[in-house]
Amino acid sequence: MNKYLTILTIGSLFSASACAQEYSEKDVPAAVKTAFSQKFPTAKKVNWDLESATEWEAEFKQAGTEYSANFLTDGTWQETEHEIKKSDVPEAIKQAFAKDFSGYELEKVEISETAVGSVYELAVEKGEEEWELVFDAHGLLIEKKAIEENDED
Repeated sequence: MNKYLTILTIGSLFSASACAQEYSEKDVPAAVKTAFSQKFPTAKKVNWDLESATEWEAEFKQAGTEYSANFLTDGTWQETEHEIKKSDVPEAIKQAFAKDFSGYELEKVEISETAVGSVYELAVEKGEEEWELVFDAHGLLIEKKAIEENDED
């Protein structure tokens, strides 16, 4: 039994280290690189990471703003995110946040764009509580999930 536990532990360690690996551009599938360069022709300082077995993430700068974009291995674009100023949050979201999350401090705001539309992701905090709130542009709360300490970037 201990032998199997040791093998599982070693396997888990190798899996964890593989997930943390950074990739060079030569590791990225050609379809992903092509789709990325077509969608973001002015991108600078591109860093690649394998999010899952089927999804690549590029972190890059464009027009002085830091972005991340995700693509499937066949080159299909999935999502683009970038941080925005708190003052750029739509008024409907500001009102919903003030009403439903009184006492929470707004730490960070990102806009997430997908093929079906855009959402706003707010990282908020109140004491030891940390949440990610996802709103549509009209102020409708779509998702609320706890931010774990290891989730923070």
